[in-house]
Amino acid sequence: MYFTDRGIEELVTRRGDEEVTLAWLAEQLQAFVDVHPEHETPIERLATWLARLDDPED
Repeated sequence: MYFTDRGIEELVTRRGDEEVTLAWLAEQLQAFVDVHPEHETPIERLATWLARLDDPED
């Protein structure tokens, strides 16, 4: 198990029954980067990866 898995598991435990929009998720990611600008690159990579999940070239 990776260290980050604990955060993911907590997210599922606390909010796993909720439904959210991608617009809401994007707002939360932007808010996180505003507070933690040192994490801009990994958040950008995650957002790009999520955006391109169905792209056969990636």
